[in-house]
Amino acid sequence: MNLNQLMMEYLATVGWALVAALSMSISMAILQVVYNKLTPNIDETEEIKKGNLAVAIVMAAVILSFGFVVGMAISGGGPIHLPPAQ
Repeated sequence: MNLNQLMMEYLATVGWALVAALSMSISMAILQVVYNKLTPNIDETEEIKKGNLAVAIVMAAVILSFGFVVGMAISGGGPIHLPPAQ
């Protein structure tokens, strides 16, 4: 593998990382809107600012589980296979 080919693969990887970060940011914003609609009587952000640990744990669980779902959708829905070590 020459240097030019290596740089192209590196740039492709960085590009896909940016696409993943952008899609995750957009989907997290959508998640926040939907979650706020599902819980109309609770202002999660204000509760977390007041130190409500239970709301913080639930929000963390929602964000992490949504991140796993989006990650699986981006990776094609199957298990993530790492390349073999060289």
